[in-house]
Amino acid sequence: MNAALRRMITGALALSLAAPLAACGDSGDDTGTDQESVGLLLPENKAARYESFDRRIISSRISTLCLECKVDYRNAEEQVDIQKRQFEAMVKKGVKVIILDPVDAHAAKSWVDAAAEKGVKVVAYDRLAEGDVAAYVSYDNEKIGQLQGKGILAALGSRAADADVVMLNGSPTDPNAPSFKKGAHDALDGKVHKIVYEKDIPEWSAAEARKKMSEAVKELGPAGFDAVYSANDGMAGGAAEALKSAGLKNVPLGGQDAELPALRRLVSGTQSFTIYKQVRPEAETAAEIAFRLLRGKSIASFTPTTADSKSKSNIPAKLFNAQIVTRKNMQDTVIRDGVVPTDWICSKGLAAACKSLGLD
Repeated sequence: MNAALRRMITGALALSLAAPLAACGDSGDDTGTDQESVGLLLPENKAARYESFDRRIISSRISTLCLECKVDYRNAEEQVDIQKRQFEAMVKKGVKVIILDPVDAHAAKSWVDAAAEKGVKVVAYDRLAEGDVAAYVSYDNEKIGQLQGKGILAALGSRAADADVVMLNGSPTDPNAPSFKKGAHDALDGKVHKIVYEKDIPEWSAAEARKKMSEAVKELGPAGFDAVYSANDGMAGGAAEALKSAGLKNVPLGGQDAELPALRRLVSGTQSFTIYKQVRPEAETAAEIAFRLLRGKSIASFTPTTADSKSKSNIPAKLFNAQIVTRKNMQDTVIRDGVVPTDWICSKGLAAACKSLGLD
C-alpha cells in the first residue's frame, strides 16, 4: 500500500518467521558455482512491517526454494534518488530479477524500462511501478477502498443517508492511493448525503492529516460532518487527535493497515475500523514469482489475473483480498493470526474496555 502507510507490529514474530535466514547465503557447495541473486528494494524503514515482515518472509521463502540463491536487499528510506541508485547498482552487478516496492511509481518507469531492455525482470510489489514490469503482487486496492467505504456506512448505521463525510485520501505519488479513493467513492457516493471536505495527503503524513482535519472542523463547524474516512491508520491517528482537540466524540473514523495504535483506538472507541492485509501470502507469492522468473519458469499459476499501470497493460498479477477489522472481530482476525498480542493492545489504560470485549 503506502510509504508511511502500513505499520504492522507483532509479538509472534519468532514463531511466524522461524525458517532460518542464513540459508540465503552460502549454500555450502564447494563446486565454485556463483550464487544467483534476487534483488529486493523496499521503500522505507519507518513502518515496522518492512524489516520485520516483508524482508524476512521474502528472504526465508527464497532460501527455501533455492539454497544457492542470495537476496540482495536495500531500503530507500523514502528517498526516490536513493532507490534509483540502489536499483541501477543491482542491474550493473548483474542481478536478473528485482522485487521492487517503489517510493514513487512514476519515477521508477525509466529505471524499469532500462533494466527490461537488459533482460532484467522486475516484480512490482505492493505498489505497481510504471514501466515494463514482469509481474505484480499486491492487494485488490479498489476492493480495499470499497471495504473502507462500507465500514463508514456500517459505523453510521441508520444515519448514513443523511450523513456528511470528510475524506482524507492517500499520497498523490502512491499508485495505490487513487484505487483506495475510487473504491471508497464507489461505496459512499449515493449512499451518504455528501462528501463535504476531501483532501489528498502528501506522503501519508499523520501531521498533515491532523492539520487538514482541524481545517475541516474550522470550515464546517463541529456539527458540519458526521464521519471521517482516512485512507490509512497513520492519518487516522492524526485525524483522531484533531477531533479530540476540537472536543468531538463518537465520530465514525476508519483507516487501514491494522497498526497497533489503531487497534488500541478501536478498543477505546475513537476509531471505528481498520483494514487487515496479511503480509505473509503477499510476500511469499512475490518470492515464488521472483524465483520462477530467475529460473525461466512459467508464472501463470501464480498470476491468475492482470493489472494495468499508466504505461503497461495486462501485467500478470496476483491480487489478494483484505478484511475489515472492528472491535467486535479483533479476536478472530489480527489476534488469532498473531499480528499483535492481546497484552500489547490492552495496555495504556484499556484493561476495562478489553475485558468488556472479551480480550483480557
